[in-house]
Amino acid sequence: MTTEVNYLGLKLKNPILVGSCGLTNEVRKIAEIEKAGAAGVVLKSLFEEQIQLNNNDLMDKNLQDYPEAYDYIKSTTEDQEVERYLKLIENAKKEVDIPVIASINCCSPGKWTEFVKLVEQAGADAIELNVSLLPVELRRSSKEYEKIYFDITESVKKVSTLPVALKMSKYSSNLANLVRELSYTGNINSFVLFNKYYSPDIDINNFKVTHSDMFSLRNTEDPIRWLALFTANIEAQFASSSGVRHKNDVIKHLLAGADVVQVVSLLYLKGVDYISNLLTNLGAWMDSHNFDSIEDFKGKLNIENIDSPEAYERSQFMRYLRSYQ
Repeated sequence: MTTEVNYLGLKLKNPILVGSCGLTNEVRKIAEIEKAGAAGVVLKSLFEEQIQLNNNDLMDKNLQDYPEAYDYIKSTTEDQEVERYLKLIENAKKEVDIPVIASINCCSPGKWTEFVKLVEQAGADAIELNVSLLPVELRRSSKEYEKIYFDITESVKKVSTLPVALKMSKYSSNLANLVRELSYTGNINSFVLFNKYYSPDIDINNFKVTHSDMFSLRNTEDPIRWLALFTANIEAQFASSSGVRHKNDVIKHLLAGADVVQVVSLLYLKGVDYISNLLTNLGAWMDSHNFDSIEDFKGKLNIENIDSPEAYERSQFMRYLRSYQ
């Protein structure tokens, strides 16, 4: 029996990746992740906004009256952020044998795309573009928002030969059509479902807007539904990136069609060593069902391979709702 998979042109020993988070921002932590059994890591994202914020924090308002000093400090701060990230890639590649996937959190094409060249030179095995689109502007059309995906991925492919994974939002006027059209460009090797956004909450006693739980809920229906639909109809690879809060959730996502499963919240709650439990559970389940490889069952329950495709459609909700009346 083997759990090996191929993802982004990389041969992985199993389908479990640790997603972009604070657990992947130091070489020491990445080495612990490798020891625990993960097949690869997605580094903590470098943000466009983060670089800009750091620039602003170091600027005294009065300093902006002196353009030469302002420009010097601004460029130095940016270089430090960039240099730190490149060193993380270089040192991680020296320390571990598992693939290291760089991550950039971006919301528009621009100067930052040139940074991808440096990421490639530093030794990253692939790049994940975490495109954070939250369509909240009332006067901006869905077409304008969605064009950003096309523009960013096209810009990146012009400067780099790295395999590209697009981590995207589930907010779209027609998500299925959008992913299909993006797949036709040839600029994207994998789609990562889905982006996790900051979620506001309300403190009713102190009358403040706060944040909700930062960990993903055990809410697998979104990635499962879309994995089941996309993997049956679109020629691309897919990674799931939300909803894994139980060891069996990894198996569910693979059955729906995921090529790899990214795990984050579960490791914060149970520790990095819990990766070995996920792998043990996966192996035992495969053995009990006489599966010799991941390919034997990957996508077995996607929309193409089940007798009742409507099981993934919203109309089913009414039938289940009746049973609780």
